Formats: sequence, C-alpha cells, structure tokens
Amino acid sequence: MKTIRFIYIALCGVCLLASCSPKPKDVTHVDSLPPIYPDYANVTIPCNIAPLNFLLRNNADAVEVKVTGLSDSMTVYGSKEICFSENAWKRLLEKEAGKKLTVRVTARVNGQWIAYKPFEWEVAKEELDSYLSYRLIEPGYEVWSDIRICERNIENFDERILADNNQLGNSCMNCHIYGNQKGDLSMFHLRGKDGGTILNRDGKMRKLKLKTENMISPAVYGGFHPSGRYGVFSTNIIIPEFHSLGNKRMEVYDTASDLVVADFDDNRMLTSPLISDPKVFETFPVFSADGKFIYFCSAKSVPLPGEVKKLKYSLCRIAFDPVKRQFGAKVDTLWNARTTGKSVCFPRVSPDGKYILFTVADYGTFPIWHRETDLQMINLQTGAVDPLAVVNSDRSDTYHSWSSNSRWFVFASKRDNGQYGKPYFAYVDKNGKARKPFVLPQKHPSHYDEILYSYNIPELSRTKAIFKASDIEKIFAGKKGEEFK
Repeated sequence: MKTIRFIYIALCGVCLLASCSPKPKDVTHVDSLPPIYPDYANVTIPCNIAPLNFLLRNNADAVEVKVTGLSDSMTVYGSKEICFSENAWKRLLEKEAGKKLTVRVTARVNGQWIAYKPFEWEVAKEELDSYLSYRLIEPGYEVWSDIRICERNIENFDERILADNNQLGNSCMNCHIYGNQKGDLSMFHLRGKDGGTILNRDGKMRKLKLKTENMISPAVYGGFHPSGRYGVFSTNIIIPEFHSLGNKRMEVYDTASDLVVADFDDNRMLTSPLISDPKVFETFPVFSADGKFIYFCSAKSVPLPGEVKKLKYSLCRIAFDPVKRQFGAKVDTLWNARTTGKSVCFPRVSPDGKYILFTVADYGTFPIWHRETDLQMINLQTGAVDPLAVVNSDRSDTYHSWSSNSRWFVFASKRDNGQYGKPYFAYVDKNGKARKPFVLPQKHPSHYDEILYSYNIPELSRTKAIFKASDIEKIFAGKKGEEFK
C-alpha cells in the first residue's frame, strides 16, 4: 500500500509540475532555427546515446520542446535549459531507431511566444561504442597542474577517473589508447623518474620501460597490433616554441623521430633502417586492421626552427609480418605532401579496413595548435580522398578514433571558442559519407560553458577499462618498469 501511495504521489507531482509550466499561446512562427547550445540541429545520432540536453542562448524564460517520431513522442518544459528524462529518452530512441525525430521548440522571449523552425534528429540503428576515454587538461603550454584521464559512459552521464596525476607525483600523463576498442587492452604513458608505459592486457597490469640504448627517446605516440602482442611507437625529440609573430601562440615540432615495434611477449624492440633514417622524421604510427601493415607520417628533415613551415609530412606505409617479426623491403606513399602542399598526421584505420581517417594542416605534425587543421578520409578500396566538409569547422579538428563497427568516429574540436577541445561524434553511412557531427551530451547543457579543461585524444571502447585510479597509483609507486632489449 505504501508503494502504491508513493507512486500516486509522484505521479501527482509530475502532473502538477507540467500543469504549472507555462503553455504557448498567441504564438508567432519564425523561419529560423532556435538558438540552442550545443548545436544539435539536424544531426544523426546513435540509438544508444545519452539525452541531448540543450539550452537556449536568448532571453527565454519558458520553453516547450516537442519531440515526435513515427510511433512515439514526448514533450518537455523548461526555462532556458531543456533536460530530458533518461528513461523516456531511451525508450523513444529504441522505438525510433532507423527513423527520424522532429524537434519543435517554442519559447517565450520578452513576453512573446515564438515557434522556431523545426529540426530533425536521425536515429541510426548502428550503435556507438559505449565508453569514451579522454585526458582532461588545462590548455596550457609548458606547465600543468591537474591532469586526469577519465572514462565516460556515452549511454548516460556516468564518468569515472582512470588516472589522476595528483596521485602520481604530479607527473605528466599521455592519453589513454585502447586496442581493438576493448577495455581489457589499453595503455598510456606516465612521464617522470618513476614513470613508464602502463599496459593493461588480458587482465594484467604492467609498467614497461619502452626505451633501449639505441632509441632516441622513450616511446611516445603509438597503437596496438590487432593480436595485442605488439605495439608500434614513435620515438621523438620534441621541441615546443612560442611564435614571435602573428596570432599563433605556439609551435611544437620534432628534431628527430623514428619508429619501433614493441613485442610485449618477449620484451624486445624491433625496427628497420627504412623507418629509422636520421634524415627523415617518422611519427604517428598505427597498424592496419589486419595487422599486416604499419601506416605512419614521414617528412624529410629541414633546418629547424627556421624552416618549420617547410616541414610537411606524407602518409606512408610499410609491411609487417607478425609471425616472422619482420618489416617489408620498401616504404609506399599513399598521400604525398609534395603534391598536396599540406602536411598529414595522426592516421587511424577503421576496424573494417576500408578507411583511413587523418588530420591535415599547413605544415608540421602537432595539429592541436593549428587553427586550419581539418580531418580527411581515404577510401582504401578506391583511393579517393574525402575532405569531410560537413565534419570540419574553421577551428582545429583533430585527434580522432573509430567506433568498433566503423560507422562512427569521435574527434576533438575547438570549434566553439578556439581554446578548448571537445569530443564530437560523426556518423559514416554505408556509402562512406559522413554526417554533421554533434558534441558529447552532458547532464547540464551549461557544462561546456563552465569547464576549463580540454578533452584530449578521445578514444572509443565497447567495454569499460578494467582498472581504476587507485590501481594506477599502486603500480606507479610499487613496481619498477620492465626493461626492453
């Protein structure tokens, strides 16, 4: 009886709240979209995404939002912020998967009700991988204070900390990289005297010293072989410098860089003269989907820093035999900097092996400080290059990863204000055409106005990471890194 009474009271409360909400009357219709933030108008969304809560950037003091599908609908009231019920949202998306939702926003502004032009949400049947990891960091230059690696469930608003540099001697941490979009295969670098590469593999945590006497530096940028046995890495001497002219703040470049493959079973480093030429800079390596090739960025060395604008990287590949642990006898060029006049970095291969997504800038290989940075995509079956005009903005768009079904990718964009990177998702249809991206939804739509951190290197995973921040604290303090030879 108490349970029935509680449910009745709760339902009465909901009805009372709805009845007290101002209803539109004497409405004026306008032929413009509502000024909502984030920009969720006319986007394709996965059927398992958290509610797309938003606010209005005007003087609205009352808002009505109607979301209508073919078989279901819902109406939400608010003042400036619109926050959907998670349960009602989930039911609606499940029913309307593969269909379109129409969103009608009516707002009372300065005493007048205005009905804005409706927009659509296309609900894709293909799900987005449920977990997203990223490094939260202040957009500084050479110093930092708080750095956290976090993991977010994109189906709701749950977030947890995977590593916190305040527990790790304030060490710098590189970003968290999954293998095969799975939480039981991942790694990130801890810098400093007690640091190393933290490898999470098959339920076992290891701290590795990925540096031999023949390497110019410890491992920097890297990725996993599909088998999980190998990791491919660049070793870089990285120089940050401030600009003296123009409106650019900073340039980061390599004065030397090579590639190596780490065998995690035998604690051995593998390399080839073809990817460790002192006259050539090689960086940002990644394995192909079948593990038979390594894609990477390559540029001939130039005098630095004086000729940094001539430092332009091509997209290349070299064969790799994981059984014989041997490299191919030649390097192929897939995207040539000499013919394009641009510079490529950060290639990522789709899990189905059909596409390579990469970043293009005017020069160099550190795109986050380049406003002109855009994403492009190569169709590996046809060789066609898609400039992804519908995805890119007039600010830096870079640092991306694929969902396990190859139908979604996430990337970091500074399109809002040019300072803070935020994670955006874009859908790729069966014909390889990308759709307008949308930012990671937050429980409170004012979140991005208030947070003073960038979301670096967003990475998707089907399952959550098997460790937590306290595990990283223990391995940092208690284990010496395993040596490689």
